[in-house]
Amino acid sequence: MYKALIYAISVLISVYALSGINFNNFFKKNHELEAKTLIIILSFALGYLLASFVINFLEYSRIL
Repeated sequence: MYKALIYAISVLISVYALSGINFNNFFKKNHELEAKTLIIILSFALGYLLASFVINFLEYSRIL
């Protein structure tokens, strides 16, 4: 149960962190939907990586 909560919080943190970057400069004009789609994909990818790190860290710290 705690893993799902960690994943959700990690995705929200990733969305917050990526919202500070203006991805519209990397795309052609009038392609805002593609920029928003990229932010969503990157948010899930970064959120997954962050959550996996935190979960693995918590599991390994119990072993020690």
